[in-house]
Amino acid sequence: MIHKNFFGTLLFFLSISASYSQELISYTKVSSLNKSDLKKAWTANGMPEFIVNISNPIDLYEIIYTTKWHDGTKINASGLYFLPVTNTASIPQLIYHHGTQIKIERSFDIYREKAICAGFSADGYAVIMPDYIGLGKGDKSHLYQHSNSEADAAIDMYFAVQQLNEKLNQKTSEQLYLTGYSQGGHACLATHKKLQETFPEIKITASSPMSGSYDMSGAQSSVMFSPFPDPSYLPYLLMSYNEVYKITDDDPSSLFIAPYDTIIPKLYTGKLDLFQINDYLPEIPVDVVQPYLVDEYLNNPNFKFKLALEENNLIDWKTDVPTQFCYCVGDKRVLKENSITAFNMMKENGSKQLYLRKVGNQIDHITCAGYAFVYTKLWFDGYKKGSTSGRKGHLLKRLALSLKKAIS
Repeated sequence: MIHKNFFGTLLFFLSISASYSQELISYTKVSSLNKSDLKKAWTANGMPEFIVNISNPIDLYEIIYTTKWHDGTKINASGLYFLPVTNTASIPQLIYHHGTQIKIERSFDIYREKAICAGFSADGYAVIMPDYIGLGKGDKSHLYQHSNSEADAAIDMYFAVQQLNEKLNQKTSEQLYLTGYSQGGHACLATHKKLQETFPEIKITASSPMSGSYDMSGAQSSVMFSPFPDPSYLPYLLMSYNEVYKITDDDPSSLFIAPYDTIIPKLYTGKLDLFQINDYLPEIPVDVVQPYLVDEYLNNPNFKFKLALEENNLIDWKTDVPTQFCYCVGDKRVLKENSITAFNMMKENGSKQLYLRKVGNQIDHITCAGYAFVYTKLWFDGYKKGSTSGRKGHLLKRLALSLKKAIS
């Protein structure tokens, strides 16, 4: 007997495929992680099993799928899919958006943000982790902090995973969670906004962007003019926005002063990570930029780069679903004002179920990620278990997490 919703679901995905030109190209199971493997990964990443449960093994897949370039042409993108091996009749899905990455590589080691994805999946979430456009095994170059392409990569991978779930006969529930850290916080909110505005049929259960640069033209823009831990961010952003918005011509010397006009193109070929690139750049990010562009930025409200930053802000809209902003006060890379400004503006716009979660005071950007993940998971777990009010999570686990912060 065919389920009464079968034809409705089929027609929905056929219409999406027709209008969105998205398809699953290939999938490969790259590893199967049993509970022993996961315990070892937890130890290596400093994740206490008491706080992050290991309820099931995981199958890890690499996926190639189609999405679109900023001009609308079809291109390939890639990502990882963490699928829990469980007897549960249907499992919730979660899209995890990773942080800034410049080096183009593929690793299947369960480390850092892949450990975060495994942490969700080991407790029953099917986790979709897009590489974004231009990273992993995808085409073209990465468009850094470009909200539309971040959302496209995530949403198209979501549709590709639905096709894979059909092939694997994997049942999923109607719950969909969104989260991500750093650039991933920005990408999470971009995906959230685009799903809500363009695909209202896809219901988001809860969204938890973590330490993202949501206020690109405001709070975060100030870091260009002072000593900054990651000066590699600004050239990445300028080259990305120049590709999309044509701020100037394609000659690097139109963006960067000598000798950086010849140094920078060699640094951003995908062979170095952002920390390696930092060593080649001055401490004050704007010191590599052509003075006439800096003058335009400071004095011309219609300067293309300034307008591009404004276009990629994610602060002035209304969320219809529970949304939690996680941040750390001591974060010098992504300033806390990004989360606070987004929270305040979205609240003024009528957002109801909105939460602001201070993860820590003295914790830096990199350390903050692990704690923000646990607070996000505890919050999501409440909805997963049927709560509609956004509970903070198990009291003993929160106390244990606070103790760990105090002694680390």
